[in-house]
Parts: sequence; structure tokens; C-alpha cells
Amino acid sequence: MSVEEKLASLGSPLPPVYPPAANYVGAVRTGNLVFVSGHGPRLADGSYVTGKLGRDRTLEEGYEAARLTILACLASLKAEIGDLDRVTRIVKLLGLVNCTEDFPDQPAVINGASDLLVAAFGDRGKHARSAVGMQMLPFNISVEIEMVVEVG
Repeated sequence: MSVEEKLASLGSPLPPVYPPAANYVGAVRTGNLVFVSGHGPRLADGSYVTGKLGRDRTLEEGYEAARLTILACLASLKAEIGDLDRVTRIVKLLGLVNCTEDFPDQPAVINGASDLLVAAFGDRGKHARSAVGMQMLPFNISVEIEMVVEVG
């Protein structure tokens, strides 16, 4: 089963690729590494999931926002490399969580992305990761994720 078929079977098909919000590109390949820019969580209508974890959003809503965000990252990755089955390893994620100063569960939020990557890619989806809290993210999005991927 291809990665995209696996994602679809998990109820998580790839979304459309949206243009970047400023003067940058969604992904850059150099050699066998692809650097995927920070993406946010988009709903089916193209709007963002917004609000602070710990005040406006629950941990569960944050987990789902991270899942939506990694799907957006994967859509940009596919646009850059043509086929997600070319991924040999998800190398690194940086997960940013828009949260209150007393919200302690950033790693549990970003697990929404990590869990989906491992489910879709198996051992190739296991990655190094940082999950940190932020005072604010662009457009008040709840989660932003960037990643580094190795391709064959």
C-alpha cells in the first residue's frame, strides 16, 4: 500500500497545497534532504484552526490541529518530490504550539503529527523532534510544524 493510500485508509487524505503566506516556498530540496517550511492547520474550507491551547482550544483539539498541519506539510512535500513513497526517512520535526504560559502539554499536542507519520510511514516515519510553546503564531494559528525529510 502506498503512503497516500495508507493516509486515505486512516481517514487523512492529503489536502490541497496552498500558496505560502509570504516570500518563501513550501519546500526546498538540496541533495537528498527536503526542508519543509512551517505550515499551519487548515480545515477543509481552507480556513485555519486558530486559538491558544490552554484557553481557546483543548489538548484534543490541539492534537487534531497537529494532525491537520502535518498533512499540509506532506502535501507540500509531495509537490516538491512527486511521490511520498520516495521518502526514506522523516528526519526531524519542529512543532510550535500557540499556548498559554501555564500550558505544559506541547509534546502531547505534537503527537498528533508524530502518530500520523509513524502510522503512514512505519519505521521511516520515526523522527527526532522538538515541541515548544509560543506566545503567538502567525494568524493566531494553534499549531505550526516544519520538518526535514530524507528522500531517495
